[in-house]
Amino acid sequence: MSHAQYANASTDPHPLSGTVLSGAEVIVQVLADEGVDTIFGYSGGAILPTYDAIFRFNADNHDQMPLIVPANEQGAGFMAAGYARASGKVGVAMVTSGPGATNCVTPIRDCMADSVPIVLICGQVARAAVGTDAFQEAPVSNIMSSAAKHVFFVTDPDKLEATVRTAFEIARSGRPGPVVIDVPKDVQNWEGAFRGEGVLAVPGYRQRMRDLRESELSDAKCAKFFELLGASERPLIYAGGGVINSDSASELRALAQAFGIPVVTTLMGIGAFDTTDALSLHMLGMHGTAFANYAVDDCDFLIAIGARFDDRVAGVPDKFAPNAKALAHFDADASEIGKVKAVDWHHVGLFSPSLARILAHGRENAFTRDFSTWHGHVAELKRDYAMGYAQDTAMIQPYAVIEQINRHTDGRAVISTGVGQHQMWAAQYFDFREPRLWLTSGSMGTMGFGLPAAIGAAFARRDKLVIDIDGDASIRMNIGEMETVTTYNLPVKVVVLNNNGDGMVKQWQKLFFKGRLSASDKSLHKKDFVKAAEADGFEYAARLKNPADLPRVIEEFLNFQGPAFLEVMIDPDAGVYPMVGPGMSYKEMITGDYINNRYGETGGEREVDASEMF
Repeated sequence: MSHAQYANASTDPHPLSGTVLSGAEVIVQVLADEGVDTIFGYSGGAILPTYDAIFRFNADNHDQMPLIVPANEQGAGFMAAGYARASGKVGVAMVTSGPGATNCVTPIRDCMADSVPIVLICGQVARAAVGTDAFQEAPVSNIMSSAAKHVFFVTDPDKLEATVRTAFEIARSGRPGPVVIDVPKDVQNWEGAFRGEGVLAVPGYRQRMRDLRESELSDAKCAKFFELLGASERPLIYAGGGVINSDSASELRALAQAFGIPVVTTLMGIGAFDTTDALSLHMLGMHGTAFANYAVDDCDFLIAIGARFDDRVAGVPDKFAPNAKALAHFDADASEIGKVKAVDWHHVGLFSPSLARILAHGRENAFTRDFSTWHGHVAELKRDYAMGYAQDTAMIQPYAVIEQINRHTDGRAVISTGVGQHQMWAAQYFDFREPRLWLTSGSMGTMGFGLPAAIGAAFARRDKLVIDIDGDASIRMNIGEMETVTTYNLPVKVVVLNNNGDGMVKQWQKLFFKGRLSASDKSLHKKDFVKAAEADGFEYAARLKNPADLPRVIEEFLNFQGPAFLEVMIDPDAGVYPMVGPGMSYKEMITGDYINNRYGETGGEREVDASEMF
């Protein structure tokens, strides 16, 4: 066993135990022990000792842990996030002090909001200079503490090794999240004996994790769940990102299929249940399918699994699932139970064993229930309120672009997105047959997420086609990462749906602000995205304007070997429908001109208070 292959699970002493290493070498060795195979980061004075240690480690270990350099530290954070979301492993970013660290605040908060496990290692000025406003000093602990799951400021070099190991433990356990380690430069240069084992004492956290692992469903609690299910005629599973983050999609599928329970997913839960399955109703919520939202209105027993009744789903809590006689909630975080909506049954524990136990109890007790009438109703909802849009128009419709790509990918590609209309179109019109194929900034809604996340995913899933579906406004935020794609010759496909502006903002302004396009219309900008892509080394860079060329261009674009860029000039007035406006219930859903509305309304307009926006 090589030093780089050593894992903490081994019962043998670490091959390097007792060896004198620098603090930087300690960091790198623990990363190797944790199975890290890619680091995303940008160098700088305060992190140089560790960057040098990575260089030397890779020279001795056949580039086992390559360091991928972005255009901006924010890109590094989102690359680590994309890697983590696509693989389920902890992503790692490494940056210098001051602006290097502060440029990562947004990715850290983004990961915290979407429960994504990454470890960010920041260089810091030497301990003696801390607090003196030294060159490139920033109070990382203060800045990051409210954004991350946990922050470590390493002032005792003897605790460095245990700190790095503990950071990985905290990032991946329980409800996953980002952990930040702030390491002064003199701690990186310190030398001491490597132990090869040990973690910090965090008894409170470990007790909570122990309680979570040991939380089992009793027979009585299982019986109560099936009592509610047995009394139901229209049960519905509402699955969120917790299912994917906990790798529990197989248990969810087994439960739904065993008892014939239809499934809706949140934006973050897309892929938890195969969207091509007959029981799938796709996404619910503000821009969910009409049939999913109507199913929520019609269900009499709602089963939330790894979902948190957020405002994009349960915008008006009292009117959410209004006909449900009972609500059940599975979660790994006790604080989510009853936070937004009261429930009649709940269990806090790890998802996989909890769902497996419920399934086993049902089978052991031969639970059966005929939901065929409900299945027929669901099928009618999917038929009568299907997604739709204008056909045979002079301008390219974005929905048609997604559908055309989907015909080729068949729900098996990794799709990342920026944030805006293109994000919602991708969520609505792509199929996803398995988890970790859908990468998007859900809770934070961070524009500029899509491209760097796709880069991270390309390193995590070399077996998959990776496509970034982006918007002209969103991709501008991190457009410097175009060069990162070609620098590493990643076969990432970048699609920019160009509608000359902030499309989602314009849609809200048209619907709710009487068409006043304040600072959202970018039609006067002169950006040539194709020339920009060519300047960044894309050998395939094309612009699509003619709807008749759509099938041919999409096919050649996807089949191109290597990085490829496609700008599609879409109908600037294309909207995202359905849409549940702020302060509205699903009954008030706006479906537009091409999706049926069972209440006879296709659209609406009202003034909204500024506090309701987004």
